[in-house]
Amino acid sequence: MARCPTTRHSHAPWGVALSEAAGQAAGRHAPEPLTILRDPATIRERSAAITRAVSEGRSSFFMLDRARLDDTASLVESVTRAAYPELRIPYHSRWRHFEAGGVDRKRELDALLAGRSPAEQARARVDLTVVSVLLDAGAGARWKYVDADSGQTFSRSEGLAVASLRAFVRGAFSSQRDDPLRVDAATLRRLDAGALKEMFQASAGNPLIGLESRAALLNRLGNALPSDAPGDEARPGSLFDRLTQRGERTQIAAADVLRALLEAFSSIWLTGSVLHGVPLGDVWPHPFAGGHSTTAGWVPFHKLSQWLAYSLLEPFEWAGVSVTGLDALTALPEYRNGGLLLDTGVIVPRDARLVARIWKPADPFVIEWRALTVSLIDELAPLVRERLGRSAEQMPLACLLEGGTWAAGRQIAKELRDGSPPLAIDSDGTVF
Repeated sequence: MARCPTTRHSHAPWGVALSEAAGQAAGRHAPEPLTILRDPATIRERSAAITRAVSEGRSSFFMLDRARLDDTASLVESVTRAAYPELRIPYHSRWRHFEAGGVDRKRELDALLAGRSPAEQARARVDLTVVSVLLDAGAGARWKYVDADSGQTFSRSEGLAVASLRAFVRGAFSSQRDDPLRVDAATLRRLDAGALKEMFQASAGNPLIGLESRAALLNRLGNALPSDAPGDEARPGSLFDRLTQRGERTQIAAADVLRALLEAFSSIWLTGSVLHGVPLGDVWPHPFAGGHSTTAGWVPFHKLSQWLAYSLLEPFEWAGVSVTGLDALTALPEYRNGGLLLDTGVIVPRDARLVARIWKPADPFVIEWRALTVSLIDELAPLVRERLGRSAEQMPLACLLEGGTWAAGRQIAKELRDGSPPLAIDSDGTVF
């Protein structure tokens, strides 16, 4: 495993104005706002604007207690040292979930891929990573997966990861009988909830949330995949060829990985946010977001796409392609990182009744909480690194999240509740 080094929106009328009137006004300059909203620097800039507004007391939802950041850093340090006493911390990645139960499933997959070229092995790993990440939505508290190969039982993200890996190895996503270790557009387009139900061992007594929405997301992925370049195959693994220019490049930037994902898969996101007829995905309107031109007032997060970008770091590196500028990507604004900041009292709801409600991803309350998560994890990072005696180069955000804030968020949720996050959000799995 790779390790960090040791040296138009339906809920807001003005969102519709962006997607229609502003799009018409922009005319032939349409690509520029899309580029802005797909840039991780914009995630930080817009999140920072929202965080400043909260710090200035302009929020109806939250206050900040930055004095609690030091205690939060102490918790993250403790969790990190317990998990990685030698501080050899891997990237925050879907590949960690494939290791659930202490089983080296990558080695098992490597054995199956032996004899293939490094590029073809990379395509297979990218195939697996993409479908597994897209299936990684909240599973619900009751769902479990029994891994027949190891005899172990898993839940939540680990269970979804192991189940998707086992399905991949069986050829559940392949249209070629003689090559099960691939994901093909044709197969994705015809997958349905019944197939996923069997894949994940779901039943009335073992309910998995969102089977229909997961199937629909994979169907849309299949429709997005037909090749648009000579020689490309209609599979997620073709991203490897595009980003490396068919093996000519041995170094790529993390921001370029994210941008490629957002460009290739924009049509699969149906959040309701649209610009110039292009679905924006995890991009939302908020009055404190700032900005300029046609993107003013919109804050992008791209949580699942960033999670996918982090999870692709290792498949590229295993193929001999280095990924630079890792800290261009942001903290993932979701339950664990954002939950950590709520549970440790850094983010403080103005009214305790706010956390008892069920929210939607488009609600300003949720958007604000997610923006605060992006900014405050950036503020937390140097405090954690100082405690661990690591520089930013030695411990990039990809490792700090794994060590780290995500694990600490899960731990404190178990201590305070049943492991569930501090907020209830009604989401179909295409955001969180």
